[in-house]
Amino acid sequence: MDRYKQKNSWRGFQSDYIVKKKKKNLFFNAIKTAAGLSILLILSAAVLVIKPLLFDNSDSAQKSVATASVPENAIKKSIFISKKQLNNIISKTNFIGTDKNIFFVDTPEESYKITTSIDVDLQGFLLSKLARLKTLTRGKPQRIAIVVMEADTGKIIVLTGFDLADPDANPCLDSDYPAASIFKIITASAAVESLHYNTGTQLYFNGNKYTLYKRQLKDVKNKYTYTISFSRAFAESVNPVFGKIGKNYLGKEKLDSFATAFGFNKAVDFELPFNSGNFKTNKKEYHLAELGCGFNNDTTISPIFGAMLTSAIVNSGNIMLPSIIEHVTDSDGTIIYKNKETKYLTAIKPETAAIMIKLMQRTISKGTAKKSFRGASRDKVLSKLIIGGKTGSLYNREHIVKYDWFTGFAKDKKTKKTIALSVVVGHRKYIGTRATSYAKMILKQYFK
Repeated sequence: MDRYKQKNSWRGFQSDYIVKKKKKNLFFNAIKTAAGLSILLILSAAVLVIKPLLFDNSDSAQKSVATASVPENAIKKSIFISKKQLNNIISKTNFIGTDKNIFFVDTPEESYKITTSIDVDLQGFLLSKLARLKTLTRGKPQRIAIVVMEADTGKIIVLTGFDLADPDANPCLDSDYPAASIFKIITASAAVESLHYNTGTQLYFNGNKYTLYKRQLKDVKNKYTYTISFSRAFAESVNPVFGKIGKNYLGKEKLDSFATAFGFNKAVDFELPFNSGNFKTNKKEYHLAELGCGFNNDTTISPIFGAMLTSAIVNSGNIMLPSIIEHVTDSDGTIIYKNKETKYLTAIKPETAAIMIKLMQRTISKGTAKKSFRGASRDKVLSKLIIGGKTGSLYNREHIVKYDWFTGFAKDKKTKKTIALSVVVGHRKYIGTRATSYAKMILKQYFK
C-alpha cells in the first residue's frame, strides 16, 4: 500500500490543534463561571469581543467558532469530502492485491482510515489461487480479473486479478476486453422486450452454431435448416441466431437503445472511476449481425461492468451504482465520507428480467457452462442456489490472447442473498483454468 508520510507537517498540525483546543476550553470555562447573565448573551458577547484575543485568523479557527451556532447535521455535512476528493486519496491504494478490508493512508494534510466492503475470506481465497497461477509455466494467463458484487446494493466484495504486462494496473477497471458473447445478454433482453420473445420462441439457422457467415443471415428455411428454441440458442450461444436478431429484427436503433439502457459508453462514478465499455454501430448491415452476437473486437467491456450487466438481470432490471468504500474517517475518528446505496440505471422491465433469469439458468444446466457446473444439483452448497450466467470467448485483434468470460449470478434460495460476478481470463498459448471454473469456486466458497 502506498503511504505518504511527512512527519514534521503532521506533528505541526497536531501541536497546533492541541493549542487551539486548550484555548477553546479556557474560553468556555470562563463562560460557565460568569454569573448573572444568560448563556446565550455571554456566548454572543464572547464571540464578538474575545474571539480576536483567543483565536488566530486561520480558516480552521474561523470555522470552529462559526459552526457553533449551526445545526449538528450541517456541521457533519460541511466536513464530508466529495467522491472526487476520495479518489485522490485512494487512487494508489492496492485494493486488488490484499485480503484486508481496512486501509490506512497518510497524506501531507491528514491521516485516513478507509473501511471497504471487501470480503476478506473470499478475496483471500482467490488471492491464493492467483499466487499459484503466477508460478505456472503452462496455463498461466496473460491477464485475469475477478469482480464479485452484491446485486441489490452494488457493494464490491471482491476486486482482484493481475496483468503480466502491467503489474501496476487494475485489470478489473480496464475497459478494453472484447465483450464477445457477453453482449448476447443485451441482444436477448432487447428481443424479449421489443420482439416479445419468450423462452420457447422458435428460431432458425443454417450452418455451424459458432460461425457467422453472411449466407447464415438470410431468412431461409430448407432441409439444412435447424430449428432451435430461444432459450437453447442463448444457452448454447448460437451466433447465427443472434446475428439475425441483431441485423434482421432489431436493427441499429434498437441495439443502440438497449446498449445505452444497460450503461455502455459511460464513465461510471465509482470511487475508482472507470469506463463501462464501448459499443458503436455503423452503416454496415453485416456489422449489426456481428454486434448482435458479440462476434467482433469493437464492442468492449470492463470486468466490473460485466458484473453490473448481470446484476440488472437478477435485480428486476435495476443496476446499482458500484461501490467499494463503506466509510472514511480522519485522524480524529470523524466520518468524512460514507457510502450511500444508489440506483444507477433501470436497464429493462422486471418481466424481461424474469425471462432473462431463465435463459441464464439454462446456460448453467444445459448450455456452455454445463461442463464446469456438472453435479451442481447434488452439491451441498450449489444445490441451495439459483445460478445463472453467460459465457463468452474471443481472441484479441492480434490473435495472441484468447479472452474467456463468465458473468453470472447466484441467489440463496432460503436467505435470498444474491451476488453478481464477472470473471475474465486472458489465456496465452496454453489454455489454463477457465472462467467458469473460477465462478464455481467463488460460489462454493462464498455460500458454504
